[in-house]
Amino acid sequence: MSEAKVHLTFYVDINIITGMSNAGPVPFSTTLHVRDHCLCLAAQRAARALARRFDEALKPVGLTSGQFSLLMSLNRPEPPTIGSVAALLVMDRTTLTANLKPLERQGLLTVTVDPADRRGRRLALTEAGRATLAAAVPIWTAVHAEVEAPLGEGGADRLRAGLSALA
Repeated sequence: MSEAKVHLTFYVDINIITGMSNAGPVPFSTTLHVRDHCLCLAAQRAARALARRFDEALKPVGLTSGQFSLLMSLNRPEPPTIGSVAALLVMDRTTLTANLKPLERQGLLTVTVDPADRRGRRLALTEAGRATLAAAVPIWTAVHAEVEAPLGEGGADRLRAGLSALA
């Protein structure tokens, strides 16, 4: 990097910090702009609404939407590692471990030592977990169809593509 670019970057950074420290109150028009344009807020609101909808629908089988996703992530030919499940669910290992405990207590999954690496753990559905997942899938399928319907032809695919691009 040239000396001029380093100097310019430093100058801009100081001005940003200085401008932030002298900022006055944020006008209400900015609040409205953020409410109407912020992708993060829109995604958070949609995620909460969808989670509530699926939570309510999955209540009869004793699962939340998050638990359904977690159990579904374990439905593999070979038991996955905690790390691979955490990566799939975009969740840190500590949070994943906390979310596993109630499902393990309910007998829906097991956590065992990884035979290939004794420091690691593998996760597997139990027969009760498979049965619960089997009971939940038709519920998920029906609610998912209801959620996709208002998005119109190809709308759900475009939404998934857009969300994937941001993830």
